[in-house]
Amino acid sequence: MHSFDYQLTTKLVFGPNRIEQLGALAKDLGGSRALVVSDPGIVKAGHTARGLDALHSAGLQTLVFSDVGENPTTAHVDRGTAVAKEFRPDVLIGLGGGSSMDCAKGINFIHSCGGRMQDYHGTGKATGPMLPMIAVPTTSGTGSEAQSYALISDAETHVKMACGDKRAACRVALLDPTLTVTQPQRVTALTGIDAIAHALETYVTTKRNFMSILYSREAWRQLERNFVRVLQDPTDLEARSGMQLGAFLAGTAIENSMLGATHALANPLTAHYGVPHGQAIAMMLPHVVRFNGEAHRDWYCELLAYVSGVNGAPSVSSGPDGLAGFLRDTAAAAGLETQLSRVGVGEESLPAMAADAAKQWTGTFNPRPVAAADLLELYRAAY
Repeated sequence: MHSFDYQLTTKLVFGPNRIEQLGALAKDLGGSRALVVSDPGIVKAGHTARGLDALHSAGLQTLVFSDVGENPTTAHVDRGTAVAKEFRPDVLIGLGGGSSMDCAKGINFIHSCGGRMQDYHGTGKATGPMLPMIAVPTTSGTGSEAQSYALISDAETHVKMACGDKRAACRVALLDPTLTVTQPQRVTALTGIDAIAHALETYVTTKRNFMSILYSREAWRQLERNFVRVLQDPTDLEARSGMQLGAFLAGTAIENSMLGATHALANPLTAHYGVPHGQAIAMMLPHVVRFNGEAHRDWYCELLAYVSGVNGAPSVSSGPDGLAGFLRDTAAAAGLETQLSRVGVGEESLPAMAADAAKQWTGTFNPRPVAAADLLELYRAAY
């Protein structure tokens, strides 16, 4: 059993319509001026307005920064930091998907500690206290609300930087499943498969420990049994609740265990070809499960034992191959592509992408060591 340090720093507030308590939660943190970081789609869906109503009801002054795109960059963070400098907030609200929450964390780093986003690439580089932050996820995917890391891409080099510090962890994660009902089905599919990958990868990393295993296992159970349900019936609030909790639990597992080769392989696909993160994950995850399963069959069988017989999940005896096939079929049923050749990736670019994937931090935690040659074979298997 690995040694580990564990401290749960984020308060979890969960339930339908709990968005109405956002103002009270912000006041409890000493807030009087809230900068709300959201994105245009969430604003259009009316979720940002619900958050603002709750904040105004509690007497807080607010300002919305919504210039946030998918896969936030240093440019988004810089523009948000300029807004924060003028508004002078005492509490930050990340209301939206992982992009909004990560951008809010990025703004917090620079507004609170100065410098550039690149200065915080890595772990533990904050130079002082940071503003309290509340995360209000409107998707069930990244689990950013449970993590002290922000994933920000360098606007010039396109390198995706993991910027983490315990002081950047959200003080409150407010999970309201009613905010996820308006998601387009493709967004539900892309974010859901990402959360599933988080549960599976965190369960087998070299940093896995007693606490991360508990979170990974329950996240997998919640996500696997509810993913198909929300795709079949987007209004199923019970399934939406399970997905949101599963994503949060998987995010907590990441905080304690990290990720693996699937995410190392996915990042170059997004950087070089603009493949959405969840789509990249859907294509690579089954092949990584097979690859890792050659050395760690028992771990994957343990996970299968928790879902065997649910939603057509494979039996324990089918092992990693059965799990990989199930993941591929689940992604296909969700309308996601399962081959790199179907999303415009050129076969000639695979070696360069493998070299890039070998530099990704998450790959260093994979249970089987992966060099560029291994990653190239995984790309070829997915092609």
